[in-house]
Amino acid sequence: MLNYEISGTGKENLVLLHGFMENLMIWTDMEPYLAKDFTLIKVDLPGHGLSKIYREIHTMEFMAEEVKKLADHLKIGNFHLLGHSMGGYASLAFAEKFPETLKSLTLFFSTYFADDEEKKEQRRKSHRIIQEAYPNYVKAGIPNLFNENEKDILEGKIELAKEIALSTKTEGVLAAVKGMTDRTDKKSVIENFGGKIVVIAGKHDKAVNVEKTLKNLPDKTNIKSYLLDCGHNGHWEKPAVCAAIINTELLHNLPKNLIF
Repeated sequence: MLNYEISGTGKENLVLLHGFMENLMIWTDMEPYLAKDFTLIKVDLPGHGLSKIYREIHTMEFMAEEVKKLADHLKIGNFHLLGHSMGGYASLAFAEKFPETLKSLTLFFSTYFADDEEKKEQRRKSHRIIQEAYPNYVKAGIPNLFNENEKDILEGKIELAKEIALSTKTEGVLAAVKGMTDRTDKKSVIENFGGKIVVIAGKHDKAVNVEKTLKNLPDKTNIKSYLLDCGHNGHWEKPAVCAAIINTELLHNLPKNLIF
């Protein structure tokens, strides 16, 4: 079974799925803002953190199935699901397979589009570099995921992101790259899902095509989107703002001081 940690005292269950080369430790900065109203189930996805490597390719559907096994084991019933980046891809696969178990779906610096050919080629190249020189890949790539204009302020967070990435087993990283490359378009999930959908994106995100993601969202009352002044890692760059949006949209509580 997947490794997990539970924190918070709220009535609503919120399952948090981290992104590529991350683990459940990434949510620490957001936790204080979410722990009152949510019980947080923080998960290590296959091949990441303390969860084992299951196979050579971890598809998004496979990740979703493992999350479902964990949810069944914990008997959490209907819950909110939030996924960062790759965790968002796994969340979409989950919503496609098990929509009846979800109250809401939050795409957190992620997209419902499959990779285009250029992006697939980038991932294939990444796969080769990771095999040959994973530490170099981490050191070169991680800083680009943060807002260029605030790198000096975010230096500590960038170092933490590198540490977490370097602690991830190379085979787990490679299995995830293959799974992300092969993933299918999930626009139909966004169109058909009956629960609340929240999309939180970063203006300076170089990992996701933000404009395409936001522009093509269906015009439906259950879908809310936010564009923040940050890069790909809102959980480290803007934790209080991200948590305020989550609290507002998932609990319908307007915070007293929502400052963007």
